[in-house]
Amino acid sequence: MATYAIGDIQGCFQTFQKLLSKIRFRPGRDRLWLLGDLINRGPDSLKTLEFVYQHQAHIQCVLGNHDLHFLAVASGQHKATNKDTFEELLSSSRLARLTGYLIQQPLFYYDPQLNFAMAHAGVPQGWDLKQAQAYASEVSVCLQSEQRLAFFSAMYGNLPARWKPDLVGAERLRYITNALTRMRYCYADGGLELTQKLAPGKQPPNLNLTPWFENCQINRECSLVFGHWASLEGRCSQPDIYAIDTGCVWGGQLTALRLEDKRLFHCDSVE
Repeated sequence: MATYAIGDIQGCFQTFQKLLSKIRFRPGRDRLWLLGDLINRGPDSLKTLEFVYQHQAHIQCVLGNHDLHFLAVASGQHKATNKDTFEELLSSSRLARLTGYLIQQPLFYYDPQLNFAMAHAGVPQGWDLKQAQAYASEVSVCLQSEQRLAFFSAMYGNLPARWKPDLVGAERLRYITNALTRMRYCYADGGLELTQKLAPGKQPPNLNLTPWFENCQINRECSLVFGHWASLEGRCSQPDIYAIDTGCVWGGQLTALRLEDKRLFHCDSVE
């Protein structure tokens, strides 16, 4: 039995299947961790989500920013953009079942036996393992309640940029969501900068930005795997933190990390 963490699929179903074949994934024997952004931008969001739903007993997901955006659109609280590619999913007769599944997925997951955690974007500085679990749970509770429409309506935006334990309401949930699903760079004071996407070394020097993982403390307690940041090309400077979004949807690769021995597996995009 092995556990494989797989980076951002984003509807690239054929490459996903190719990677599963390469690692010889067998439901019932092996387990998948999917790091969010299951859908959108690629051509086969519906097939991807249906596969995940069908094999959910052997899959653990966390939500990414594209998954949350889809849920907001499907709920009627936001409009799709011309870059979105989930029209087939939105028109599916199984839409309610599939959105119901996504809503049940967390923003952060930790396995104490493996001592491994996953988040789509990462964990901001100042949060330990218990805090990351607790704060992510606050968003999950809201998603699974009658308050989710209000959450989706207020989810978009880059503020507040800094975490304060006394944040309340929509601002608190927005910060938690942004940190776990959108974060890449932080300012010197820990504030989130949510517009820069280039790899470290290419960020504007006048902004005094550092990658979030350079000041993250969670790897003192457990290993962490994340996606979201394709321009890293799988490189992370910190021990026990693993970047595995390698840009499949942009013509790069889809990557799996076997958690038991930290071995990496790659497949070139076929989409």
